[in-house]
Amino acid sequence: MKLENLKYNEGARFSSNRVGRGQGSGNGKTSGRGQKGQNSRSGGGVAIGFEGGQTPFFKRMPKRGFTNFNHKEYAVVNVEALNVFEEDVTVDVEALKACGLVKKTFDGVKILGNGVLEKKLTVKANKFSESAKKAIEAAGGSVEVL
Repeated sequence: MKLENLKYNEGARFSSNRVGRGQGSGNGKTSGRGQKGQNSRSGGGVAIGFEGGQTPFFKRMPKRGFTNFNHKEYAVVNVEALNVFEEDVTVDVEALKACGLVKKTFDGVKILGNGVLEKKLTVKANKFSESAKKAIEAAGGSVEVL
């Protein structure tokens, strides 16, 4: 096989539709836009959400609640899940990702105190609950806030 013998699959490539190039093209004169009206003009058409003068749907819907744009979302890991690591290891965000305990870090990682930690670890994370700190230090480990 040589490069000059290669061909595209049937229907994989087709020429673009050139409008306004004469009657024989099938899209001459009005260029497929029909006669007159808002949509036939350049820049024509209605705005997104416009419903012909009727009050748009998004305005008819009730608005409730509040979205705090300063809200931070943390990936959560319980202390008992840290038992998968070896003794005397430093556990950080990369290590948690590598072993699959955390998929997305969002705004950081928070360690919660659910369960029992049986190994001495140095844990580095963005946040710790009080019970998690106690559990890690009770097992002989240490806590570092990033």
